[in-house]
Amino acid sequence: MKRKAFVAGRFYPGSCERLRETIAGLTVSTAVRKKAIAVVSPHAGYVYSGPVAGAVFSSTLLPSVFIILGPGHREIGSLFAIQVRGSWQTPLGESPIERDLAARILAGCALVEENDQAHLWEHSLEVQLPFIQYFREDAAIVPICVSHEAGYGELETLGRALAEAVRDYGKGTLLVASTDMSHYVSQKTAEKKDTLAIRKILDLDPAGLFETVTAERISMCGFQPTAAALVAALGLGASGAELVRYQTSGETTGDYAQVVGYAGIRIF
Repeated sequence: MKRKAFVAGRFYPGSCERLRETIAGLTVSTAVRKKAIAVVSPHAGYVYSGPVAGAVFSSTLLPSVFIILGPGHREIGSLFAIQVRGSWQTPLGESPIERDLAARILAGCALVEENDQAHLWEHSLEVQLPFIQYFREDAAIVPICVSHEAGYGELETLGRALAEAVRDYGKGTLLVASTDMSHYVSQKTAEKKDTLAIRKILDLDPAGLFETVTAERISMCGFQPTAAALVAALGLGASGAELVRYQTSGETTGDYAQVVGYAGIRIF
């Protein structure tokens, strides 16, 4: 199945030329690219979160294969929904599904289901793809949508299966955890609560991230895929993490009473 762009023209420009210009303006040309096992990147409209995503992707060594994990903002009918064949299209072009790696993940985790429909109207994974395509025209992807119903034990199972599949696959692969941070709170509250969650990611503590977001009621929409990515990264030998950039929508709108937070993090 060819998954067509759903939010082109809304979350990001709908024409190839305009999209390229936009991403070029969001990248950090002086950034030194560093190795990573996983990154955390936001998925709002580019006018809001684009500078954070741009900072992450322009400062990370990017392989040609990406596992993108994002939250389902709607009911998706599966706990973990994967697409194992076909391609995804954006104004920048078409990226194929890496079938071998996707098949390994599907076979290695009973909680993962092949479910193309779960991806059709979900923006959290799609918004990452133009950044990936901009830097890697040859990119292949494995998209996995994560239900909001996933508990920590299930996320741990997924993360371990991802690590095993990546090891067996044997080629350079980057995990991309798609998430925004606090939603529609004051700048002060966002900074306070987001710092708690970011600290758990930097500490490479997926269980702590899950517990903190839940206990503190942090409206971080992708904490579950981020926790799974952290488990996978640890299984692949991660030893540290770095906050690349943090900002809120207030820097774009000037409204600091109701903001959404965005964090870009590299896990290595």
